[in-house]
Amino acid sequence: MIETLNTEQTKSSDTRNAKLRLFEHGIKHQIFGAKWLSTVRLFLYGLTTIIILPFQLLALLTCLPLSISIPVLHHKLVTKIIGLKIDRVGDISGDKKVLFVSNHLSYLDIIILGSLIPGRFIAKSEVANWPIFGFLSKITRTIFIRRDRKASHDQVRLIKEQLDRCEKLILFPEGTSSDGRRVLPFKSPLFDAAMLTNSIVQPITIRYTHLNGIPVGYSSRSLFGWYGDMDLRPHLWNALSLGIFTIEVVFHEPIRADQFSNRKKLAVYCQKTVAKGL
Repeated sequence: MIETLNTEQTKSSDTRNAKLRLFEHGIKHQIFGAKWLSTVRLFLYGLTTIIILPFQLLALLTCLPLSISIPVLHHKLVTKIIGLKIDRVGDISGDKKVLFVSNHLSYLDIIILGSLIPGRFIAKSEVANWPIFGFLSKITRTIFIRRDRKASHDQVRLIKEQLDRCEKLILFPEGTSSDGRRVLPFKSPLFDAAMLTNSIVQPITIRYTHLNGIPVGYSSRSLFGWYGDMDLRPHLWNALSLGIFTIEVVFHEPIRADQFSNRKKLAVYCQKTVAKGL
């Protein structure tokens, strides 16, 4: 009986290992065997951006509402081009002034949330100087902030002014990207702006769930997650060659900032809410 049990356990282990090897082989084949896909996708991305760019520049000069909706259209088109299949869970807050706060795994998060929310991203000031992406961030009205304590008061005032104008803002309060296994502690200073304006705050959880229909495990998170000291260009090139990513975006229940006595409690609540969605 013991031998039978051991045999069954061995068979089960062999089956799991075989499935893992099959999955890893599939991933390797996708990474090294579909470089043409990266080329096609980059070409179509560039072409789409070049076509839409003049309309966005004109909208910035003449019609503010249109300058908000054009980036959403651009991001929606890009999700189709680069193979991002988005499953939205929950409703997006319809309030006029909202601070959306989300976990952050990759540069792909920008495209994902940008295709769903007609709002402005809040990014670190270094992004403004990035080649190509810095320029695109500027024309989509990204708000750039400095990450030092001395400038904290000015940054809060800047975000407060935008919320007072009934802007929808998108923030990654972890301050950096991670591998997605957990949610890093949220940095709380900018939550002050939501409290000062009594804005709605809506936590969001982003989960990359499948690659070409195969569930994504922890070992393959580096295929889409961009974190640590990874180089952007080779990572982007590989990511564009992989096929179709399925991403679940959970919009949690919106809350009003004045429900909390201080910004730190608000930040902790949002961080825990986002973590529950992983």
